[in-house]
Amino acid sequence: MRRIKTDRGIVMYILLTIITCGIYGYWFIYQMAQDVNEMCKDDGEHTSGLVAFILLSMITCGFYAYYWYYKLGNRLQANAPSYGLSFAESGTTVLLWCVIGALLCGIGPLYAMHILMKNTNAMAMAYNQMHGF
Repeated sequence: MRRIKTDRGIVMYILLTIITCGIYGYWFIYQMAQDVNEMCKDDGEHTSGLVAFILLSMITCGFYAYYWYYKLGNRLQANAPSYGLSFAESGTTVLLWCVIGALLCGIGPLYAMHILMKNTNAMAMAYNQMHGF
């Protein structure tokens, strides 16, 4: 058990991804997968990490990334009640923002990432409180 980061934000995500030419975005995916796997370890599922994300996204021309976001959104929503939380956004909401929201000058995928960050932050706060961090 370890303390999970609770202050992820979309503005810093965008700035650091631009400054590092996309490298931070991949590190962020890696860290988020690790944190969600730690917080949701009792559900019998596993969120794949960075290597699978990159390789499968390349093989599927980016479709796997949408699937990854969808599964992550569903996993967060399914595990929220075990921390006394309730998330209105499911994987379907995240997926719709990624796909349809991309038509809004690319804002949709950023909003989808914001949803995932917001839900992960809320669950991380509850996880840290539950484990005394």
